[in-house]
Amino acid sequence: MRDKAKKPQKLKARLPRGLADRGPAEIAATRAMVENIRKVFERYGFEPVETPAMEFTDALGKFLPDQDRPNEGVFSFQDDDEQWISLRYDLTAPLARYVAERYGTENIVLPYRSYRFGYVYRNEKPGPGRFRQFMQFDADTVGTASGGQSAAAADAEMCMMAADTMEALDIPRGSYVVKVNNRKLLDGIMESIGLGGEENAGRRLTVLRVIDKADKFPLPEVRKLLGEGRWDGGAEGRGDFTKGAGLSDKGISTVLNFLGGAAEAWISPKGDFVPPTEDEAYVSGEILFADKGPEYDEARKKQFYFDQDELLNLLFHSVRDSAIGVEGVSELRELLSLFRASGYGSKRIRIASSVVRGLEYYTGPVYEVELSAEDENDQPVSYGSVGGGGRYDGLVSRFRNEPVPATGFSIGVSRLLAVLQTIGELRPKREFGPVVVTVFDRDRVADYQKMVAILRNEKIRAELYLGNPKNMGNQLKYADRRNSPCVIIQGSDEKDDPAGPQVLIKDLILGAELAKLEKDREEYLQKQGEAQTKVPQVALVAEVRKILDKHGVKWN
Repeated sequence: MRDKAKKPQKLKARLPRGLADRGPAEIAATRAMVENIRKVFERYGFEPVETPAMEFTDALGKFLPDQDRPNEGVFSFQDDDEQWISLRYDLTAPLARYVAERYGTENIVLPYRSYRFGYVYRNEKPGPGRFRQFMQFDADTVGTASGGQSAAAADAEMCMMAADTMEALDIPRGSYVVKVNNRKLLDGIMESIGLGGEENAGRRLTVLRVIDKADKFPLPEVRKLLGEGRWDGGAEGRGDFTKGAGLSDKGISTVLNFLGGAAEAWISPKGDFVPPTEDEAYVSGEILFADKGPEYDEARKKQFYFDQDELLNLLFHSVRDSAIGVEGVSELRELLSLFRASGYGSKRIRIASSVVRGLEYYTGPVYEVELSAEDENDQPVSYGSVGGGGRYDGLVSRFRNEPVPATGFSIGVSRLLAVLQTIGELRPKREFGPVVVTVFDRDRVADYQKMVAILRNEKIRAELYLGNPKNMGNQLKYADRRNSPCVIIQGSDEKDDPAGPQVLIKDLILGAELAKLEKDREEYLQKQGEAQTKVPQVALVAEVRKILDKHGVKWN
């Protein structure tokens, strides 16, 4: 008996991990978000530029000289010249290459102010909220002054633009805050605990990572991470062990005092208190001291104000023996004065010593936008960073043996969209589909296609039903699933009407409302008459427009 021939194995339709398909609603939401961001960035005087998704790997700065291939953080391949090419992992490194190619020529005006948006790619382990492909929207100023008020103004306007962008996206004030720090301040605290110099680079990185994650752990766990390390199972020998920074007790106290400055900067204003702006953050003692004992009962009855001047005094005290640290505090004071001069108080932009970003290339001020919302118990819940940036004076200079000061800000569009959907600030609306012209008589497709062309010529989205026209019910179901505002029907009775060719226009939006009416028969009959009307074919465009206008149907 002959063996049965094996059936060819079907190809399984699937996506790699860390990637996602997007439907019409999400695409429409992304498009609207990008457009709102673009308007704010252009209002600040930035102009668009576009760079390719691929660059030479060494230009991106992700090439490891001691290996013969790029590291796992980027997607790379070799071209036929055996040169390594990588997909961009952010939008800043390609901009540095773009500017360096044109620097000092008439092809670029300095300071160069530009914005870009597009997908970036990370060859990292995907997880919840972590994708291999995601969209960013960046703005950068390159070729600014190297110091002084002009440089500070370039950094300050990035933070102010970030705040304005959040509000342009209808994120209410109080649900976001732009947090600002300075890498020089962080370098100063490292020096003050004896971790200056290249020989301490590894331990310094460990401490900075602890500072970055400090708000995710209770204070005793932060202390362990700054010391010998911690077991994530809660007790010695349980779970995985994370090696700590190995700081002395004095070093640990210095870092914790540095981080604790923000808590000490909340003060209860006196009767003659005059806030520096009308945009300051206040919080009740009930929230501020929710986890404290009865000794805080009196404080819980008061309102507290975030005193940024006091915070800077505390931070200065932490780094007073470090020249670089003192310089960082001075730059933050300059930024604070610029924020206040433009009316941006601590409710929107706030000094925060815990901000650690881009350890590879930021050289001065760093900032990030954090979103929060209240839970069912009216307690604030942080959803983390949705954007950030900083000053990177060394990135462009890699291509040129001269300093090129620059500062920039990036919004994680994909991440922001996901967070807004999670907290209910954004509910993507399904966009209306096209007007559908049905096929009642399969021998008259040319006539129906002509109607479609007439509608399209009048800037109305329209399509001809291209499935099997045998069943009119299926055509109406198709139009309904396409979210069409209305359908056009013309049979032989309408075409040969004694009064001239007619068409039936079925209002699907009104039809959906009819389905919800159960009791009021008079209203039902009235709307039923409105939901399907017969009109002269010559009035097709005008009658369709009436329906679109009645329901506010607009297409982007």
